[in-house]
Amino acid sequence: MATRSADKAVRKFKFERQLGRVLMNPAVAALERVGIRTAMVVELETIGRKSGEPRRVPLLGRADKTGVWVISQHGRRAGWAINIAANPHVRVRVNDEWRTGTATFEPDDDVRARARSFGDSRLGQSATALTMRAMESDPISVRITYDAQ
Repeated sequence: MATRSADKAVRKFKFERQLGRVLMNPAVAALERVGIRTAMVVELETIGRKSGEPRRVPLLGRADKTGVWVISQHGRRAGWAINIAANPHVRVRVNDEWRTGTATFEPDDDVRARARSFGDSRLGQSATALTMRAMESDPISVRITYDAQ
């Protein structure tokens, strides 16, 4: 039974990864190019574990004074999460400001509560949490703590 559940999670992960690569990430990038941006979207830049080149991905997140919370919907399987495991030093853009920081996986954090914290209103909180839950396969919270400036 556990194998069936694991197989389902892998299939969901592959589908969601393709959806993100083909539809969601390009749509967010296109909106940004024309000047449409939401405060809930942050851009994470990791260093590719094989190429050594910068890799950027838009993510839903919540910034505070000391860093940013994001959720890896597919846990440590997501490409950017694998890059963080190899090199936790990242850059993150919140609004128009790039900050350097260190990313850590936070397995003890309540992912559902964290997802609800991303919205600014009750409707936004519910919509964000439902969307995240529908798309996740093995979620884990990630904390990016800003470097001292």
